[in-house]
Amino acid sequence: MASAIGPSGPPRSQRSPLSRSARLSAMPSGRGIAPLPVAASAQRSSNSSWNSPGSESCSAQSARIALITARLLSRLGARTLPCARAWGGIARVRAAPAAREAVMRAGALDGIRVLEFSVVVAGPVCGVILGDLGADVVKVEPPGGEPHRRNRAVVPNEGKLFQNFNRGKRSLVVDLNREEGRALIQRLVPQTDVVVVNYRLGVAKRLGIDYETLRAIRPDLIYVESTGFGTRGRLAGFPASDIVAQAYSGLMAGEGKVGEGGEPLALKAGAWADYMTGIATAMGVTTALYHREQTGEGQKISGSLLRSAMFAQSHITMREPVSDSAVRDVTMAKVDEARARGADYREVVGIRMAGRELGTQFALYYNGYQAKDGGVVLGALTKANRDAMREVLGLEGENCDDPDYDALDPVNLVEAERWKQVIRERIAERTVAEWVGAFEAAGTPVSPVNLPEEMSDDPQVAAEGIMVQLEHEVTGPQRVVGPIIELSGTPTEARAAAPPVGRHTRELLREFGLSEQEIDALVATGVAAEGA
Repeated sequence: MASAIGPSGPPRSQRSPLSRSARLSAMPSGRGIAPLPVAASAQRSSNSSWNSPGSESCSAQSARIALITARLLSRLGARTLPCARAWGGIARVRAAPAAREAVMRAGALDGIRVLEFSVVVAGPVCGVILGDLGADVVKVEPPGGEPHRRNRAVVPNEGKLFQNFNRGKRSLVVDLNREEGRALIQRLVPQTDVVVVNYRLGVAKRLGIDYETLRAIRPDLIYVESTGFGTRGRLAGFPASDIVAQAYSGLMAGEGKVGEGGEPLALKAGAWADYMTGIATAMGVTTALYHREQTGEGQKISGSLLRSAMFAQSHITMREPVSDSAVRDVTMAKVDEARARGADYREVVGIRMAGRELGTQFALYYNGYQAKDGGVVLGALTKANRDAMREVLGLEGENCDDPDYDALDPVNLVEAERWKQVIRERIAERTVAEWVGAFEAAGTPVSPVNLPEEMSDDPQVAAEGIMVQLEHEVTGPQRVVGPIIELSGTPTEARAAAPPVGRHTRELLREFGLSEQEIDALVATGVAAEGA
């Protein structure tokens, strides 16, 4: 990956670990970069220029930045410097085409440093996404590594679960249970743009990495706090996991899965609340970075498994009295009556699922069916697609798209169930491949039901470049799911496999400015640790 200042600039590992704004406001000097005297927390004055006590005026700073940037761009082959303007403390420069092409090869968050204090899923997913966008993500681990390194591990400390959630990061081992460890982290914060914390509420404060403590060290810090139930209310301090968030939020019962013994079953194909929290907080970080560029202000981003799980089913949990009176309120009255007489979970969920079927005759064409040799799913959401599916299936007389159709009419409810049975019987007559081919030829949404274990070799996945080949220095070659999005100008990239525990401790502490003697002392006393 080319750096933002081109191939002749120092590699990431040799750069001063500063924010993008600090690096752009820097003068080339030998191999290193000497910072300009730009104040850390500028305030916008009444005439909309950027000033701070003891700093140069905005115009003087802008002139110096433009001159410096011109020199940097000349190293990239830039011929002219058409314009430069200070925006949020950063010089925005329109470079010549060759320079723009070189700059665009870097990730959008190139130069942004992240310290991640997290376990399992939500926090690590946030870190992975930021890393894919170009940020330098440092995984801060306790001595021995994050405990989930050992989850389902065939090779000690290198479990597949951990590797998936921590690719592209660097590992720094620090003992935060010791005062010296907490002091070390606080020493690194001035050179850090983003902190991601995924601990139970109150743990961060005990470890000296809470927002208030770190903001006092770096006022423009962007801080992510992911919790189970949020930061307010009776459950704020209680621990939670994805399965607990599923249960509490209604997401689990909403799926209606019940075990043989009547027990509730979780959605186990993915940690939905965890993943959504990681994605949402990563979105929050990019938004906060944009805000900081404009204002110089940092902020805290709060996400929770509960909030994410509620958002995932917001179309159900939303209350709207006019609509609710027709289906929701009727169903919940039946649920209340069943609970009052001691009905078990299976019965209650059955009542709720039956209520959800009311008024959803369109689901005839938005449903799963059993073909001769496997499952097939229809996904029609428009009348045009449903009409095409009716033709493929040879259905005549099914009229749920008629303008005067009443989905809650008891007669129509019976008819809808009859039509569903007709579709079941017809789809069972042919193979998955035959039905998929027929519906695809008609231009309608259809899919076979694949196993997740099959998807790494799927031709469509391969065509999209979703799987990425990496090499782990302990466990060897691996193919991982790459970035969740693609950007045309600032490419996303799965840059490396997950690090062995403590692999980058010494390297990182050097970058943060510690001497070899200091690092040796920290390692010798167990405050920090290096990998083998």
